[in-house]
Amino acid sequence: MLQPLSFRPMRNLRSIAVWARQLPLLCIVYRFAAGPGLLWAAWHGNTTLFVSLFVAAVFSDIVDGMIARRLQVVTANLREADSRADLCLYLCVIVAIWHVYPTVLREFQLPLLITVASQALQWLTSLTKYGRLASYHSYSAKFWGVSLAISTVSLFAFDYAGIPFLTTLLIGTLHNLEEVAMTAILPVWTFDVKTIRAAWAIRQKTCA
Repeated sequence: MLQPLSFRPMRNLRSIAVWARQLPLLCIVYRFAAGPGLLWAAWHGNTTLFVSLFVAAVFSDIVDGMIARRLQVVTANLREADSRADLCLYLCVIVAIWHVYPTVLREFQLPLLITVASQALQWLTSLTKYGRLASYHSYSAKFWGVSLAISTVSLFAFDYAGIPFLTTLLIGTLHNLEEVAMTAILPVWTFDVKTIRAAWAIRQKTCA
C-alpha cells in the first residue's frame, strides 16, 4: 500500500539553510574555475564566452561577502580563499590580455610595470611579516576590483583600453601602497581591514 507523502516544512527549511550557507564557498570555487575558462575562451577567440564568464565571476565576487555576512559564516579561511580566488581570476585575465592584446601591454608598459612592482612589494611585505598573503578586503581593493572589471569588459567587449586601463593601473598602484602601509601598521595578520584608519585602531587596541 502506498504511503502518503509527508511534508516536513521545518526539515525542508533546515536543508535550504544548510545549502545557503555553502553559497559563499560556491562563489569562490566558481572564480577559481572561471580563470581557466577565461584562458580557454581567449585562446579560441570566443569573446562572448570570455565576457560572460568574467561578468559572472565579478558578480560572484560582489555577492559572496554579502551572503557570508548575512548568514554569519565569515571566517578567516573563507575570506583568505576569496582573496586567492580573485588573484587566480585576474592573473588569468592578464595572461588572456597578453595573448589577445599584446600591443596593449606594450602601450602601457611603464604604468603596468609600476603596478606590478607595487603588487610584488605588497606580497613581499606581507609574506615577510606574517608568512602569508594579506586578505584585507579594503575599500580600495573593492574600488580596484570595479575598475578592473570595467577595463576588462571595455577591452574584450569593445576593443578599447585607453583611459579605463590606465585608470585601473593607477588605482591598483595606490591600493597596493595602502596595503603595504596597513601591513606595516598591523601587529598580527588580520582579515577584513577596510582602511588605514581601521588598521591603526586595531593596532592601538591590540597593543594597549
